[in-house]
Amino acid sequence: MENLVAIVGRPNVGKSTLFNRLTKTRHAIVSDEAGTTRDRQYGKVEWCGKEFSVVDTGGWVVNSDDVFEDEIRKQVLVATQECDLILFLVDVNNGITDLDSQVASILRRSTKPVIVVANKTDNNELRYGAAEFYGLGLGEPFCISSLTGSGTGDLLDEVVSRFTEEKDEAEEDVIPRFAIVGRPNVGKSSLINAFIGEDRHIVTNIAGTTRDSIYTRYTKFGFDFYLVDTAGIRKKGKVNEDIEYFSVMRSIRAIENSDVCILLIDAERGIESQDMNIFQIVQRNFKNLVVFVNKWDLVTEKSNQVIQSYESAIRSRLAPFVDFPIIFGSALTNQHIYRVLESAKNVYLNRKRRITTHHLNEYMLPLIEATPPPSMKGKYIKIKYCMQLPETQVPTFIFYANLPQYVKEPYLRFLENKLREEFDFSGTPIRIFIRQK
Repeated sequence: MENLVAIVGRPNVGKSTLFNRLTKTRHAIVSDEAGTTRDRQYGKVEWCGKEFSVVDTGGWVVNSDDVFEDEIRKQVLVATQECDLILFLVDVNNGITDLDSQVASILRRSTKPVIVVANKTDNNELRYGAAEFYGLGLGEPFCISSLTGSGTGDLLDEVVSRFTEEKDEAEEDVIPRFAIVGRPNVGKSSLINAFIGEDRHIVTNIAGTTRDSIYTRYTKFGFDFYLVDTAGIRKKGKVNEDIEYFSVMRSIRAIENSDVCILLIDAERGIESQDMNIFQIVQRNFKNLVVFVNKWDLVTEKSNQVIQSYESAIRSRLAPFVDFPIIFGSALTNQHIYRVLESAKNVYLNRKRRITTHHLNEYMLPLIEATPPPSMKGKYIKIKYCMQLPETQVPTFIFYANLPQYVKEPYLRFLENKLREEFDFSGTPIRIFIRQK
């Protein structure tokens, strides 16, 4: 299971700039104005052959100073409970502020490893000022400049060295894991309760490696799997957290550690921005998908026409990935809830589907000949052979061409659509690569 790293600190110390630097993206908006980051940014970092996830904990600016400090405290508390390692960002130009001291006080009491990162150390003279941060009581500060990238290599070396070696999860790797994900109040707890209340084949309850997930082992439909519950695990009195932030953090962990994600959508409210955020995390991790439209019992008009328009609305919002099962039901009345598990089982098996090279070429090559890639710069692109790679996480296909650099995204989508028309890859992502013949 991948490690999760949180970047915490008061506003305007450069959290978003560091996030962009580590993930090699420009997803997080950077501005001199404190509190620019309103959404929680999530990305992947690869360093020295190791991959981990990073979360930029922005969005905590409120006008009142008292509330402002309270929000900072909540952000840090959530990070200490949900992450494997915390990067505590401070500004070398300002030294230790009162807010920094408060954050450090929380971090010292937590059991999670913390790295103090002295940002904006743009020259050697400023490095001497970084010595002040030893006073936070969290060890040696790492001097970096997230703007120029100075010192970030050493920081990443330290980050990956702090990760503990993964435990042997051979048995769990064999048994598929289905994660119930969705925004708050969409009915995740109700769905889990419906399964547990009705099912008599629960073998064992295993506390997950992440603190937010509980694995319930099921044997149903002649299938053995773990159901990952990401809802309502913690007692409310323990953490007065920001619900949206907390749920996204939980979803990240559950999604990364699952095989199939069952995304719940509220039938009355439709797809909202947080549903899209969770779907994008599913996509970035190349996970299988089943969509369950919950609270369908509350919808008055249930004609086929309404269902079709609802389905097309969901698929258009989640495009270009549209080949996944959508089930309408209610966790409260147990309507169609077992179809959800049956679909998850089928989607998981689709992920394992292997197409023989002979069958693949026999079907795809005539289609490619009839609709070849558009010519580029007066040169014609010819694809003469294709194959599926064995032993990959998701179905992966290689097409060999004379000019692979000229095959563009629209044609890759055409190839994917043709593959899906012939072979059942419903609910599973497909990866297509064009290689030199």
